Amino acid sequence: MATEAGRWVPEALADTADPESACPISPVVDIVFSRWTTPILWSLHAFGRQRFVALERRIGGITPKVLTQRLRQLERDGLVVRTYHPEVPPRVEYEISELGRSLAPLFAHLAEWAGTHLDQVDAARARYDESGSPRP
Repeated sequence: MATEAGRWVPEALADTADPESACPISPVVDIVFSRWTTPILWSLHAFGRQRFVALERRIGGITPKVLTQRLRQLERDGLVVRTYHPEVPPRVEYEISELGRSLAPLFAHLAEWAGTHLDQVDAARARYDESGSPRP
């Protein structure tokens, strides 16, 4: 390990100039924390298998087009399983995969962090906003 600005970083990353290489969680953040991905995964984890319309209602504010796009991407990433039932009318259900379920501890930790620290973030924002623009 090497020290960089008082933080410990893996030796292999200490001398890299590429910011993406320097942050090993960047690909995870890109996959999991896009605008609608987190609510979709949270809903599927919390409420189980759901049809498209139920998921759309539960999330609220998401358009059908965006929900379709995000579900396809999550299926491609292996985080969501889509099951097509060939009946009349056809029925499609979505559920979180085992891989998606493996993110539950991360979400639980983030929910705990939010409950503990979001008031501090709000207070910091209020102080910043009251002070006007950043000083040179």
